[in-house]
Amino acid sequence: MMKRAAVLVLAAMLGTGLPGCAPVVETHGYAPDQSLLDEISIGQDTRGSVRRKIGRPSGSGVFNDDGWYYVSTTIERYTYHAPKVTDRRVVAVEFDKNDVVSALNVYGLEDGRVIDLQTRTTPTYGRKLTILQQLLGNLGKFNSDELVNQ
Repeated sequence: MMKRAAVLVLAAMLGTGLPGCAPVVETHGYAPDQSLLDEISIGQDTRGSVRRKIGRPSGSGVFNDDGWYYVSTTIERYTYHAPKVTDRRVVAVEFDKNDVVSALNVYGLEDGRVIDLQTRTTPTYGRKLTILQQLLGNLGKFNSDELVNQ
């Protein structure tokens, strides 16, 4: 009887611990499914018909409004680990000067590139002080009369 109770307690402990190992999945943004994209005809659909068929875009071109972008990202979060992007889908719809669809491209996570951002900082001139120099640098520079008479 004790052995059976011990097995049940162990099973209950393992059963309650397993859900903690499951990731929390978050989805951000919207990218239309392929079935919706199949309804768009290059050279025939306009901005208005694209908006009616697949909805408003997440973003548009930066310098001009030649394209609409639909972006969807799926992120998995485990308890003490950094979040991991498991899926990203970007649908790019390009328009010509007459607002007619000229191209429709779908990009996935495998199409992305890691971009190493170069942070450019302005150098500061003068001495670089250590923490101890900063903490102890002002010792002896204050007069007790100045502190009291303020």
